[in-house]
Amino acid sequence: MIYLESKSFDPHFNLAMEQFIFDQMDRNEEYFFLWQNANTIVVGKHQNTIAEINQKFVEENNVSVVRRLSGGGAVYHDMGNLNFTIIVSRTDKMADFDFSRFCLPVVNALQKLGVNAEINGRNDITIDGKKFSGNSQYTKQGRIMHHGAILYASDLTKVSKALIVSKDKIASKGITSVRSRVTNVVDYMKDKVPLEVFKKALLEEMSKRETIRKHELTPEEIEKIKEIQKARYDTWEWNYGKSPKYDIEKERYIEGCGKFQLNINVKDGLITAFDVFGDYFGNGDKEDVQKLLQGVKINRKALTKVLADFPLEKYFHNLPKKTFVDMIVE
Repeated sequence: MIYLESKSFDPHFNLAMEQFIFDQMDRNEEYFFLWQNANTIVVGKHQNTIAEINQKFVEENNVSVVRRLSGGGAVYHDMGNLNFTIIVSRTDKMADFDFSRFCLPVVNALQKLGVNAEINGRNDITIDGKKFSGNSQYTKQGRIMHHGAILYASDLTKVSKALIVSKDKIASKGITSVRSRVTNVVDYMKDKVPLEVFKKALLEEMSKRETIRKHELTPEEIEKIKEIQKARYDTWEWNYGKSPKYDIEKERYIEGCGKFQLNINVKDGLITAFDVFGDYFGNGDKEDVQKLLQGVKINRKALTKVLADFPLEKYFHNLPKKTFVDMIVE
C-alpha cells in the first residue's frame, strides 16, 4: 500500500489530490492518504450547498466551501481535524457502502491510545454515542474511495455555527445533513497526545495489513493536481452550481423599509424565478427586478455586480443594495 500525506492545507488542492490519486495513479496499487484542511466546509456530492451552510458565518470567518466526489452530509474541517482516504480495488466480497472494514484501523488505533471508539450506525465512528468521524465512499470503474473526517481537537463552536443555516424555510430536493451530537477525540484521552502521535498509531494499524511505502509527489504530479483543482475544485459551478433545484421562501423585516417576503426558484445555482411581496414602498414595477435577476448566480459577488447600476431605490424605498443581497444569500 502506498502512503501519501499532503503538505497543503488548501481544501481545493487536497480534494484535487485525492481525485488525482484515484483517477491517475497506478490502479494496481492501494493507497492511504492523510490530509488536513484549514477552516473548510466540505459538502456531499448530492447536497444543496446553500441549504447546508451558514453563509454569513462562512463569509465573516473566511471559510472555504468545497464539494467532494462522494455523497453523504456536510462536514466542517479545521486544523484540529484529520482526514483519511483509503483507495482500493473492489472485490466481489465487498458490499455496497461497507464502511466498517475501512473504519476499523481508526477504531483500533484509538483503542490503543485508551479511547473506547466504536463503529456505529450507517457511517459514523463514535465515543460514548457521540460522533467524532463521519465517513463516505465513492465508487468508479471497479475502484472504491473511502474517506473520513476525524474530529481530533477541532473547535466545536465553529463546527456548529458553520453548519447551522437560518430558520428560513428551504424546501430542498437535495439531501440534508443529519445533525448529530459530535465530540473531539482528545476529550476522552487520559493523556492528551498530539495529533502527530495519533497519525503514527493509525499508520501502524494500516501497516498491519500490508507493507506501507511512502510516496512524495513529483513536480509533474503536483502540476497535474493543480490542473484538476483549477478545472473543478476552484470553480463556483462545482462547489455551488451543482446543487439540485430548490425553492426558497424568506421573510425579513428591514427597519425603515418594511416587511419582505422573497420567493426564489433556483436550478444549478442560477436564479430561475424571483418574486417579492411585502408592505414596503416603491414606484417601480417589480417585473424589472425579476428580469434582472433571471439567470444570475445566487452568490454575493454576482448579485452585487448585476445590481451595480440598477436603481433599486426606485423599487424598494430605503432599501440598500447590500441589504437586498443579504436577504437573498443569507
